[in-house]
Amino acid sequence: MRLGVAGMLWLTIACGSELPGSEDGSGSSGSSGKGSAGSVERRPGFSTGTGLIRTGDRTIRLDLEIARSPAQRAFGLMHRESLAERAGMVFLFETESTGGFYMKDTLIPLSIAFLDSEGAILRILDMDPCKEEPCKVYYPNVTYTSALEVNQGPFVKWGVSEGDVIELRL
Repeated sequence: MRLGVAGMLWLTIACGSELPGSEDGSGSSGSSGKGSAGSVERRPGFSTGTGLIRTGDRTIRLDLEIARSPAQRAFGLMHRESLAERAGMVFLFETESTGGFYMKDTLIPLSIAFLDSEGAILRILDMDPCKEEPCKVYYPNVTYTSALEVNQGPFVKWGVSEGDVIELRL
């Protein structure tokens, strides 16, 4: 399914768990990889889709996992040891957000793109894994409706920047 303006309001990617003190439930933490021995968490049932990143001169196709529910957004990419180069997780929110993301229990570095309701990239941040509290919170300092997390590095490699558009087919 291709998302229009209304559907884009539901789109956001990030990994991890709800931030302490986040009253609207929009804050998430990014994380990937497995936890310590005996503490591997069960992954919620994510649906899948495709994302097309449109830069000025190229289109990059990504395979996406979709975090729709608060539980899925909270879990995100936690306890993941790797993520394919052309893969990511999109986080969909019911309302606009200004919340931050953190990387508790994340094993791989990630980049996150915060999107408006049209899929335009408002801000891109690099986030590093955090093994123990306190973990840094990555605030975009913009109001966004969705976010997309990928491995750290490909956005730069692909020439993706603020203002480019991500079209979701969910």
